[in-house]
Amino acid sequence: MILQKTIKKEAALSGIGLHTGNITNIKFKPAPVNSGINFIRVDHSEKIIIKVCVDNLSGPNSSGSLRRSSITKDSVEIFTIEHLLSAIAALEIDNIFIEIDNNEIPGMDGSSKDFFDILEKCGIVDQSEGKQYFTLKEPVWVEEGNSFIVAFPSDSLHICYTLSYNHPLLTSQYLEYRLNTDSFRKDIASARTFCLESEAEGLLKSGFGKGANYKNTLVLGKNGVIDNELRFNDECVRHKVMDLIGDLRIFELPLKANIFALKSGHALNIKFLMKLKAQKDRFDSAAIKANYNIKENIDRNNPLNASQIMKILPHRYPFLLVDKIIHLEKGKRAIGIKNVTMNENFFTGHFPGNPIMPGVLLVEAMAQVGGVLMLAPEENRGKLAFFLAANNIKFRKTVLPGDTLVMEVNVGKIRSRTGQVFTKATVDGKVVAEADLMFALVDQ
Repeated sequence: MILQKTIKKEAALSGIGLHTGNITNIKFKPAPVNSGINFIRVDHSEKIIIKVCVDNLSGPNSSGSLRRSSITKDSVEIFTIEHLLSAIAALEIDNIFIEIDNNEIPGMDGSSKDFFDILEKCGIVDQSEGKQYFTLKEPVWVEEGNSFIVAFPSDSLHICYTLSYNHPLLTSQYLEYRLNTDSFRKDIASARTFCLESEAEGLLKSGFGKGANYKNTLVLGKNGVIDNELRFNDECVRHKVMDLIGDLRIFELPLKANIFALKSGHALNIKFLMKLKAQKDRFDSAAIKANYNIKENIDRNNPLNASQIMKILPHRYPFLLVDKIIHLEKGKRAIGIKNVTMNENFFTGHFPGNPIMPGVLLVEAMAQVGGVLMLAPEENRGKLAFFLAANNIKFRKTVLPGDTLVMEVNVGKIRSRTGQVFTKATVDGKVVAEADLMFALVDQ
């Protein structure tokens, strides 16, 4: 199991913000497991903690939405976080506190190198819990004009980036890169931010680049780089990849995906993050989450009630079809109860003159008991269970208003990522339905 990581000791650095020109001091501190990346504005009367996540991204009308990525909380913003986040991603840091006394991360030399170096010197240490990733489940595509990002499922973060500007130095640069610490140190970290000479005046008038100069920003004129030299022949595309890595780390979990990008910048990167979050939210909402510590002894005298079941299952009325769990042997067997009443919403449309509980809902009710059973063992805490397949379904008798449905689930084969259960439902001791169900178990 890959463990979460934080830094071993504190460190600090200072510098001038590339865009605001403000002098900023930041301090890096270790953070506990599952806390994530958090900025702490210490220049307010009460410290303001801003978690790095998609929900805290500055909106499209924010002053931080152009040429940089920014986060905000309660109208307090932190600008230009992408270079620092890129270093954090490359060093595989999951949890860290970053105290900051102004509104913009220092620009340093315009690259990620200083952040990477100081964090690496802090020491990166393993923590007590496993690392979580978000693995893309299906392709994601975003576009804007003649720029696009498309991503496909993968077992690592792999980026193919094409840069193409109407400029002699930027007609076509291409970089294929797979994220890891050593290659980032060598090939990506020191690539500096850039702009075209023709853009510089307009950016300054718009309030950007107040802390920029020819040393921390590559200014590309008609005849080459002004008052500076390239560190790589393709330094600009390397910096674009660095920006993308940093923007992707705004997503709360490290991403595994094959990404193909053409001329993407921060605005499109953020649009892509929104699509990723929508996929994750849809994925999570469809799963049964093991986020409740189930008691050891579950029986008729000590059952799981509806409120406790709702801490395990994502279902709510009218789709929560289990009232109680009256028996639970972890990894072996569970029994659930459903009291079928005339007030069930499905009776209003399912043979209202002769109400019968739909067979598909009998299978769903048995699956919900199976989901509780699958997630009961401690080793499945923090996992998600997906109803994967149903086989050998048989309906023996009708279920009517007033019946007490007893659903018994017995474990068949259990593997690390899948589990099979055998289910049956009875009324007054007589079998009304049975099915063999399959679940997939995945990390959140």
